[in-house]
Order: sequence, then C-alpha cells, then structure tokens
Amino acid sequence: MPDRGTGRRTVLGLIAAALSPLVLPARLAAHDGPLDDRGASRVTGSLPDMNDPRPAVPRVIDMGATGRAPGRSGGTIRTLIGGQKDIRLMTLYGYARLVGYDQSLALVPDILRAVDTADDRTFTFHIRPGHRWSDGSPFTAEDFRYCWEDVLLDKDLRPGDLPDELLAGGGPPRFQRLDDLTVRYQWDDPNPRFLPRLAAPQPLVIAMPSAYLRQFHRKYQDPIRLSALIQQQRVETWVDLHTKMSRSYRPENPDLPMLDPWVNTTPPPANQFVFVRNRYFHRVDEAGVQLPYVDKVVLNVSSPAIIPAKAGAGETDLQAMGLAFDDYRYLKAAEKLHPVKVALWRRTQGSAIALLPNLTCKDEGWRTLFRDRNVRRALSLAIDRHEINMVSFFGLARESADTVLPDSPLFRPEYAEAWATHDPAKAGALLDAAGLDRRDGDGIRLLPDGRLAEIIVESAGESTLETDVLELIGDHWREVGIKLFVRVSQRDLFRSRAMSGDAMMSVWGGLDNGVPTADMSPAALAPTADDQLQWPLWGIHYLTHGAKGQEPDLPRAQELLDLFGEWSRSPTADERTAAWQAMLAIRADEVFSIGTVNSTLQPVLYSSALRNVPDKALFGFDPTSYLGIYMPDTFWLDEGA
Repeated sequence: MPDRGTGRRTVLGLIAAALSPLVLPARLAAHDGPLDDRGASRVTGSLPDMNDPRPAVPRVIDMGATGRAPGRSGGTIRTLIGGQKDIRLMTLYGYARLVGYDQSLALVPDILRAVDTADDRTFTFHIRPGHRWSDGSPFTAEDFRYCWEDVLLDKDLRPGDLPDELLAGGGPPRFQRLDDLTVRYQWDDPNPRFLPRLAAPQPLVIAMPSAYLRQFHRKYQDPIRLSALIQQQRVETWVDLHTKMSRSYRPENPDLPMLDPWVNTTPPPANQFVFVRNRYFHRVDEAGVQLPYVDKVVLNVSSPAIIPAKAGAGETDLQAMGLAFDDYRYLKAAEKLHPVKVALWRRTQGSAIALLPNLTCKDEGWRTLFRDRNVRRALSLAIDRHEINMVSFFGLARESADTVLPDSPLFRPEYAEAWATHDPAKAGALLDAAGLDRRDGDGIRLLPDGRLAEIIVESAGESTLETDVLELIGDHWREVGIKLFVRVSQRDLFRSRAMSGDAMMSVWGGLDNGVPTADMSPAALAPTADDQLQWPLWGIHYLTHGAKGQEPDLPRAQELLDLFGEWSRSPTADERTAAWQAMLAIRADEVFSIGTVNSTLQPVLYSSALRNVPDKALFGFDPTSYLGIYMPDTFWLDEGA
C-alpha cells in the first residue's frame, strides 16, 4: 500500500471545515393527531383560478426560515448518471411524497395537505384542493381508490399478498373514500410502518393517475383497443402493459402523469434524458413563486469509471452519485479551473464498507463456521480499523462496528465498540475455540474438513476505495491465519450469487439508515429482505411468507424477527424505542455484519452559480433520499454569478 501521508495532510487542510456536527432531534414528531400543512390560499381569492397551475392550497416553503435564499426561475442543471436505470435518481432528488421527512427528519405532509392519525390505527388523508397531475388531470380521492381497488386488490396485477406496510395484525386496512378530497385507511391494530413507508426513498404507492391508467386496464378498456395497445408496447399481456406504463419509481414512460417537480420527456433507450419542470407542482416559496425554480434537469449517461473525471472537468452542474471520498482532492483542485464548488456531506451508512458472511451459503463447512458467533467476532476483532481510517479516510472517519451513528437518538457507544477493537490475540483464541486450531506450514488455519481457511469475498468491483480496504483487511486476517480472496463480478451477478447461496461472503455498505429514530422501521436489522446479503434465503422466506427460501434456524436471527414484529404492533413511541434498542444490542453482540468505519464524507460538486445547495448535510439513500430532503426544487441558478 503506497504512502499517502502527503496527500493526507493536503486533504486535512482542505476539509477541516466539513467536520461540524449535524445533530438530529431526539425523535420524530408523534404520529397521533394531525400532521398539518394548511399553507396559504391563492392570492386571487377564495375561488380557484383555473388558469393558475398551483393548487388552491400549495405547500409553502419558507426559504428564509430554512436558511435558503428565495430564487429566480429558469435555467438548466446538467448531471451525470452511470446508466439508464439511474433515471430513478430524479424520483429520489425530487422527493415528492404524500408525507415526507424534513431536514430534521420529522414527518410532515408534502403532497397531502394534512394527515389526521389516531393511535396509529386510523389515517385520514386530506388532498390539496386544485392539485393536478403533471398532465393537468385532477389529483383526487379517485386516484387512491383506483390504486386500492383496481390495482392492489386485483389478483392479476398483484397475485401475491399486499405489501407488508398495508397489513397490520395480519389484515388489510378498511379503505374509505370520504369525499373527493379525503380518504381514510383504518386497521384494528396499530400500523406504525405506514407513514414511514410513504416517506421512504422508494415509497409505497397508494395513489396512481387513474384518468391515464384506465386505458391500460381490462376493467375499463375495450378488449380490441387493449389488444392493440399490448401489441404497440411489445408486451405479452394487459398486466405487463399496465405495469410498464405505470412504473413511477424509475420513470421511463414520458406519458405517465407525475407529481414530482420534474417529469421525464425522453423514452429509453437514450444517452441523454431531459426532465422538465412540472407546471402543476404543489410547492411555492413564501412569495408565491412556484417551485421548482430550475426549468430543466438533463441527465447524461456516462461510464461510471469516468464520472469523477468529467465532474472535475466541469461537465456537470450538480453531482454526488459516482463520486467517492478518494476523488475529493482532484475535485477540490477543479475549483481553480472551473466555476464549480465542492462540499463534503456526511454519509448516513452504518459502515462505509462492511463484510457480510452469508449464513445461508451452500458451502456447509463455511455455513457452519459463519453461524458460530465466535468466528464472526474473531474476524471483526482481527481488523485494524485505525489503519483503515488513516490510510483510506485520512483519519476523518469514525472507527466503529456497523451500527447507527451518533446523529441518531438511538445511538449508544457500546454498539459502536462491540467487537470492533483491534485485538488479534483474542481473535486467535476465538478461532481456536471454534475448531480452527490447526494450521498448515504457512500458518493458515485448517477447517475441520481439512481445507485451508480461505474466504472468498464477493465484490461488485465498483469502488477503488473498497479494493484498498479489502487489501488491508486481507493483511489483518492473514495475521490470524485466515486468507482473503476477492471475486469481482457485475452487480446483477454479484447479487444473484449471494441470493443463490453461491457466495460465502460479500462486501457492501453497512446499515443503510444509520440515523434512524424509533418511529422509523427497524426491518433492516432482521432477515426481512432478499437483498440482505448476510442471510438472503431467510429474507426471501420472510418476503414470500414461507413460500420460498429457508426459515431462520438461528435463534438470535429469529429473535430479531420477533422483535421486529413487536415494533410493528407497538402503539407507543416508548415501546418502539425498546424494540429498536433490543434489536441493536443483538446485532452488535452477534456481529451479523462486520463494520469498519462510518461517518465518512461524501463529495458533492455543484456549479458556483447554483444557490441553496447546503455546505453541510447528511447523504445516504435512506432516509435522506440522497439530495432529496434538501429540496433540489429550491436550488436556483444565479445568472449573474
């Protein structure tokens, strides 16, 4: 590993100002009672003006109160994406949700005018009068009814069970359309997952543009016309047609009406996607100027490997994706050559790089060893996190297990410290106790079946930083008699190998949401999803209600599922906090995910003419939707800059 001392001193001088703490509130605002955003009515009077594209009661963003400057409309923002699928970033950056998180991570109404809740069992949604989809069609209670009755309850469109967040006590809600602007979802049991799932980066969809989508639904469309549409869109069934034309998270259909600040105008395949402002968007600034300020966002498809170089050459006006901390020095130097600025935001992951031993892998020998917590603890203790921090993160990260960050009200120091100190002697003793007490002539331990203790770590190979850290960990593990090899494959193959059990260990980021409050779901702490690479088959079993995968046969993993069930049924914040703390404690003690460092820094490059981009912020997929909670619709271009 080359000496990086000189570079470290340079970067330390550049980023000292980026280390001011970001403190989050102790907890979210309680769900019980109203979440309200009455806003200001139109200045034109009490009757709606049909020529005004704004809702009669828009969401008013007080720019001054949030430390932002009121802007001017116009201009185009360029950004780079690593592939066509990444147009989903516009759904994340736009972050228009029925309810969403503000910058303090408190839930607030966004698309909705108000939400009334009672005991986390009854949720009454109030729609903004005069609100319209991007094609001008009214956004009303009919769009909720259509999604509920004609999509979610249609056994062809959704052959499986309802999404988990729509089930409480094992049952679905009672849906009511109270009037054109009011709907209600009601359960007999508490459902604390409902509102957070609506605010998620990939939100639960419960409202769809019914006026547009009826043409693709067999209940409403003439069979001959429907058959013609199926042929035109080159799909096999009306179900495929409806699914293709209604996909909103990855907005590939330019004709699909949206509620986001910008809407796509370019069908794939393409090398450039142009998103234009939604003239019916529901947010305005305090002066009544409709957001977004920026007219267009242009996404240029590029090879991921050259995004940093293009960003440093001034070919983007707003860039975070595709950049890594080790690009910072180069990007900072670009400030002297191009009209760009570089900020450092703090990443929200529980660990920047985590090792995930697959407890459901096909290799029986390694599966047995990985299920022995002494082995997982030993592999964690063998890692010298201080060296990783100094060599790869210039000493600016926080050495920690894979857990929540100090920014979270759920943080406890013992979670971060659990089995995360560098103690090779203790690691060796634990490996001996696990039956790995024999070695070959080179000092490599032998498995009980006589094989060498060689761990193959699967990688998507998308980060040179990851490669550098794995090289260091390989040296650390070699000291305790374990060999590390890396197998690189493309992301889709990488994930499929883990899910099929072919991968014995994977390298990926740690806990996605490292800044949770007790009101956010702890599902990521338990085997609840097939993309949890430490137990994918258990996650599939949960997702399919036992139809696929394997039932967890490790007591502590089952205990995590039971605690998640308790959280899901909890009617009070105190009970939810207790469930979170119990799950975090188990996860720390069992070392199901081997963390390295967290609180790492993410470069965010932007045009020097772009205003209202925060200098310090949190960056991550969940819960901040990358740039989303900082409202890029409030960013604006100062033409005089």
